[in-house]
Amino acid sequence: MTTKICIVYHSGYGHTAKQAAAVADGAREVSGTDVSEVPVEDLSEEASPAWEKLDAAEAIVFGCPTYMACPSAGLKQFMEATSGRWMSQQWADKLAAGFTNSGSQNGDKQNTLVDIATFAAQHGMVWINLNLLPGNNSSAGSVDDLNRLGASLGAMAQSNVDEAADVVPPKADLDTARSLGERVAKCAQRWSE
Repeated sequence: MTTKICIVYHSGYGHTAKQAAAVADGAREVSGTDVSEVPVEDLSEEASPAWEKLDAAEAIVFGCPTYMACPSAGLKQFMEATSGRWMSQQWADKLAAGFTNSGSQNGDKQNTLVDIATFAAQHGMVWINLNLLPGNNSSAGSVDDLNRLGASLGAMAQSNVDEAADVVPPKADLDTARSLGERVAKCAQRWSE
């Protein structure tokens, strides 16, 4: 049986799209997965076939930049467009996870992940956390460590505001996103057994 996973994301400048691709790559590392990357722009019309992918998925991973301490307007618009699915609890018992990116080391990214997790909970979804110990938090640590930003709820990335998406986020943050994707795929396979 093939496990279907969707990565739904908004990306303002390409940095979060790069993180979304890393999440998708991690999920694809698990055999038996069918992974779709869905930018929120593909969901602007209710009749878009991209909605069918989300409805058919066992797991949906949501991602966006953190702007002004919360999810970007692009992801919020998508979230609001799901109200019909919320009313019917169409996504209840699907797995969910999240990721975010901002220019600052902290940049209130935790708040964005809490907002996304709450959104998933409203839909009756089951949240999958990052399950990586914090990296780079001791004298033996390094900025190259997985989970260097110390997240638990989801994957966080940091992209310097004066560097383009071909330079940042750094490899450690993309590897952390890959780890989240792999975890979601493995959990989705167990969940659907």
